[in-house]
This record gives sequence, structure tokens and C-alpha cells, in this order.
Amino acid sequence: MNEAQVHEVLGALEAAGCPHWISGGWGIDALVGRQTREHRDLDLAVDAAREAEALRALEALGYRVETDWRPVRVEVAGPGGGYVDLHPVAFTEDGEGRQEGLDGGWFDYPRADLTIGTIGGRAVPCISKRLQQVFHQGYEPREVDRADLRQLGDCP
Repeated sequence: MNEAQVHEVLGALEAAGCPHWISGGWGIDALVGRQTREHRDLDLAVDAAREAEALRALEALGYRVETDWRPVRVEVAGPGGGYVDLHPVAFTEDGEGRQEGLDGGWFDYPRADLTIGTIGGRAVPCISKRLQQVFHQGYEPREVDRADLRQLGDCP
């Protein structure tokens, strides 16, 4: 998944009025302000109320559902080999979010942890450094995860 593909996906979601926040490796890059490694996919938290619109926007770009673990996540594969991993987040009226987990648990998205980063000079919505750190707990990290977390030392 390259920077141009990321911008294309974000533009399509914005045009469709679908709120979203970058997480995962690209989310760390957004916080750091530069691409730090190659990425297979783009992880996005999306407003669960707008999930259908998000999928239609991505379908219009040629993405097709490859992995469907809804309501936890749905991964779509793009025509150029990139993937987008959508994580539907249900938001309350006060802006607090919750994503269902595979084991019956959940992930909280506090409003204070939805922030702005930069990819290729473009301001993008992403999750905070703190939330990135929280989401990297509870599993045995791969080397790429450890490298991503080290990058967080370079951001506020």
C-alpha cells in the first residue's frame, strides 16, 4: 500500500462523508510525519454507522471484500495489490467510540485519542500515540510491531 493509494482511499471516504481515523503502521507514520516502512495495508477505524457507505466508496475504486469478520473488521483488496482493513467503531453522541473484538471484548476509542497526523504533507485523521500503544498490547508483537512502537518516540 503506497502513499498515493492511501491518499486515494482517504479522498474517496471523505467524498462519501465517511468519518475515519488511520491506525496501524500508517497511523504511526501519520503521527511521525513521514513514511517509515513499506505497508501491506491501511488500517482504518470507520464510523460503524457509515460502514456501508465506506465499503461502497472503496468498491468504486475497485476494492473487493476479501476477509469478512464483521462486526469486528472487514478487509478489502485493491486492484493494485493494496489492502484496506476497516474496523467499524460505534460512536456515542458525546464522541466516544467502541470497536468489537474477536473474543467478545472490545477496544475503546476515546474522543481525546482521535487526532491529526500527516502523510505526504497532507493532514489526515489518525489515532493518538497513546491509543497506538494500547492497541499494541495483549499480543506477542512481531518485529515490525516493535519497530513501529520505536517510531513513536519521535512524535509528541
